[in-house]
Amino acid sequence: MSVASSEAQSAHAQGVKRLLASYRAIPANATVRLAKPTSNLFRVRAKSTAKGLDTSGLTKVISVDPDARTADVEGMCTYEDLVAATLPFGLSPLVVPQLKTITLGGAVTGLGIESSSFRNGLPHESVLEMDILTGTGDIVTASQEVNPDLFRAFPNSYGTLGYSVRLKIELEPVKPFVALKHLRFDSLTEMVATMDRIIETGGLDGTTVDYLDGVVFSADESYLCVGIKTSTAGPVSDYTGNQIYYRSIQHASGEKHDRLTIHDYLWRWDTDWFWCSRAFGAQNPTIRRLWPRRLRRSSFYWKLIAYDQRFDIADRIEKRNGRPPRERVVQDVEVPIGRTVEFLDWFLANVPIEPLWLCPLRLRDVAGSAHDWPLYPIRPHQTYVNVGFWSSVPVGATEGETNRSIEQKVSELDGHKSLYSDAYYSVEEFDALYGGETYKTVKKAYDPDSRLLDLYAKAVQRQ
Repeated sequence: MSVASSEAQSAHAQGVKRLLASYRAIPANATVRLAKPTSNLFRVRAKSTAKGLDTSGLTKVISVDPDARTADVEGMCTYEDLVAATLPFGLSPLVVPQLKTITLGGAVTGLGIESSSFRNGLPHESVLEMDILTGTGDIVTASQEVNPDLFRAFPNSYGTLGYSVRLKIELEPVKPFVALKHLRFDSLTEMVATMDRIIETGGLDGTTVDYLDGVVFSADESYLCVGIKTSTAGPVSDYTGNQIYYRSIQHASGEKHDRLTIHDYLWRWDTDWFWCSRAFGAQNPTIRRLWPRRLRRSSFYWKLIAYDQRFDIADRIEKRNGRPPRERVVQDVEVPIGRTVEFLDWFLANVPIEPLWLCPLRLRDVAGSAHDWPLYPIRPHQTYVNVGFWSSVPVGATEGETNRSIEQKVSELDGHKSLYSDAYYSVEEFDALYGGETYKTVKKAYDPDSRLLDLYAKAVQRQ
């Protein structure tokens, strides 16, 4: 059993003290925000010169208990640092979102997903308890038993109900390697049917499947990437250098085998930010050889994107070349697995973006009961498929034309989309999709003076 050292506990207490001091220093008529130099959000928000909350002392793992398979983690700790602390014990968070600098608090107050989500659901489902700084300036502990209304409404609230200061989470055992099978399909219907069978049975060809995601390159070229934990040593691939992971998936027919260390498997998408590094030329072999390895990571690409957003570099280049500006289409959506082929067919016919990432998920069924998460009310005992697409398209006749059509299609198929990027819903649509009445009740209880932003104002109006 691991107990937090006195130094770790003292450091955490000092971090909380600085956080509370920064809250008290914000004028009573000012909106409370985080003071963050970086972000994994793709929503452009209104600029603010107000001083924000000081979370600089809340970035660490406080302790790991390998016997209980739990970890106490500060809210601003990145998954990169969290995984570095748990892997030496042969443990991992139940869900490790794909990018290294996503924070645990961010993945819980927002959403996160990865290839273990068909078994383990979403990151907030493995949280046992949280300490949350609410809009009143109080640190409130929340769990299924204590302040359960806040605990259940916190996921997908994006900091509008408070900020997590400390989270206690479950961990699961991992093995040193992940053996991969990349299964190619010429039919989206067959690919989704195979995905469904793997989820329903928990395995493939009599072998338990531990990780499952997929990539769609076109209507007649898609893949399921099946991962199996293993202790068997053997040659491993390295996709942090000149080789590119998503390109390694492709092959002519049948199945292709690969092997990664568990560390490199968890971060297999980060080196090239899935496939988005190609926008910067980082997949050009000549440029790649010159690109410093330490800068081949999502956090650096995000800085380039933020720089572009600040100075409109891409639109200026398009204008100089006589082309119209482009609409950013950076989204993750969830649709029921039974409607996934319908969505993919529609998307491929209407939106000129490829590849697409697929990641199945089911809410966790713990002791025969799935918990209710009202701000992202996907149904228990139902398989959904996350479809991720991150690029841009030529602008349409109206602002956000392509994003709006995607929102409409997803709602038509009884799905949801994440709120980390641009959204265009009306107030009525938003409330119906994201727990409007429940949200308002919890908001009034824990932020009665509206010191924090409203969720609609933050997610749609970009305040």
